[in-house]
Order: sequence, then structure tokens, then C-alpha cells
Amino acid sequence: MSDSSHLYIPFASCLAPGCGEALRTTPLPNLGKLLSRLRQAGRVTGEENSLSTPLERVLATALGMPAEDGRIAFAALDALREGLTAGNDAWAWITPCHWRVGTDFVAMDVVNDLALDEDGSRTMLDAMRPYFEEDGIALHYRSPTRWLARGEIFHALPTASLDRVEGRVIDNWLPRTAGAATLRRLQQEMQMLLYTHPVNDERIARGLLPVTSFWVSDAGALPADFTAAPQTPPRVADALREPALHEDWAAWSAAWRELDASECGRLLDKMQSGAPIQLTLGGERDAQTWTSEGSGGLMRRLGGMIAPVKTALLLESL
Repeated sequence: MSDSSHLYIPFASCLAPGCGEALRTTPLPNLGKLLSRLRQAGRVTGEENSLSTPLERVLATALGMPAEDGRIAFAALDALREGLTAGNDAWAWITPCHWRVGTDFVAMDVVNDLALDEDGSRTMLDAMRPYFEEDGIALHYRSPTRWLARGEIFHALPTASLDRVEGRVIDNWLPRTAGAATLRRLQQEMQMLLYTHPVNDERIARGLLPVTSFWVSDAGALPADFTAAPQTPPRVADALREPALHEDWAAWSAAWRELDASECGRLLDKMQSGAPIQLTLGGERDAQTWTSEGSGGLMRRLGGMIAPVKTALLLESL
């Protein structure tokens, strides 16, 4: 089965107040037909406070990668694909971000709210690079809010996914291992450096949030015998992510309805034409996969007419 026939939908459900009500008032007819006619093919169960989301573990497994919580080496995979590495070098993502400081908390704002452009990002990376290099960390620009970092420190460093920490208080997600002391010091140094950085002065003058720190995620090294991932990357429909991180349930509901009409509709058409398909939905605790393989032919395809799935209840269980 090709990756184009396997659809992954993160943030299909959330535990935040308001999400359940939004689910119960959001019609998803194509998703309901799919779930009624497909066979359950697996469930990855986790905890809402795990470092990696259940769907990230499913994606790692699909790519032939180890899926240990907090140590899924997605950054190393990207470095391999870009020809930046060989062997089992350890990599991580470095995400410039804004930390919102309250009287008794520090929270990370949603990264895309920064509206950070390439020029500003590259300028900040160049300013931060010498500090990282002193600790044996090499930085490589990939996009305004995503830099690659290579260093021995990332070999055994569990880190929390951005999907866990954006929009939330960061204390529960900060790395706690011995090796994390270096990163905590670097974060403190970068806070001082960025406080008076000209790029931030210009951003503030334009009414934009300043970049005040960075987040480390997806750290680790690929196994020495790891082979290249499939040419076609997994198809991830991430339209629910931003409204979920903002807890904007009206926008999230609208995004779900659009996904149902577009992505779920196309997947349903493929199934009805006889093509094999898979669907994986991810929530904060669980990720569940359904497949058309072994689903019982015509009778299974017509199953939605006999035993409709209570879609909202199923999604709320994730």
C-alpha cells in the first residue's frame, strides 16, 4: 500500500475544554462512512503527558524508525534526507520561539504567531551560532522556525514534541536529564542575547512578538543500519493543528468539516473504487488506525448503512 493511500490526521481530538462540545456539533459524514466500513488495524495508547504524541510514534514506526517516547529522531531523518549527515550522528530541531512570562509561569506562544521571516531568522541564527558551537553544537538553517542542530548532547536527550508544548506552560515539558543542563544554560544565555537584539527591536516596533528563547525537539540518532525512508512521505493532514493549539474550537470545527469534505472524501472515493486505504487519527492520548484490507468486501463497504459509528464518541476516546 502506498503512502498516498494512508491518511494521518493529528489533533483529531483534544482534551481541552470546549473540544468535546465542538465534536458533538460538527457533522463529519465522510469520516463516519469511512469508520463504519473500515476494519480497526491497531491502536497506540499513551498518556497525555508523554513527550511524544501517539501519532508521532505511529509515523515513526511507519518510517522504520525507533519510536521511544521523547527520542524519535525526526531531525536526524531530515538531516539524512538533506545529505547533511552520514552514520549515526545525533541531531535535534531548534525552534526559535516566544516565551510568555507570567507571575508564576512561563508559557510558549504558538510558534507560527511569530510570523518570523527568513532574513530575521538567519540573522538570529548567526548571532546564536557561536554560543552553540562552544558546546559542540552545529546549527543549520532549514526554515524560519526550524533549524537543525548536530551534537553529541542529542544522543541521549529525551525532548518534548512541539505538539505538546506550543500554547502551554513549559515547566512540565523541559528536559530533566543530566545532559539538559547545557541546554538550560544556553537558553538563559540566548534570553539575554535576544533581549537587546536589533531584529527584536525592529519586530517590536512593527507590533510583532520578540523571539526570546528556543525549543529543542525530536532529538536523537538513527540506527547505524537505518535505510532511507520511502520516497513518498506519509500524507499528514495538519489543518487541525493551529486552531487546536489556540483552542479556537469554532475554527477547529470548520477545519474538521473542510477535512471531511476534502481529504476524507477523497479517501472514501478510493475505497469505493476498490483501492486499499488506511486512516490514522491521533489525539492527545491515543492514535488509532483503520484499514480496508480484510474488511469483508462488499458487505463491509456497505456496513455504514447497517452499523453507523458514533464518530464524536470515538474521537473523544483518543
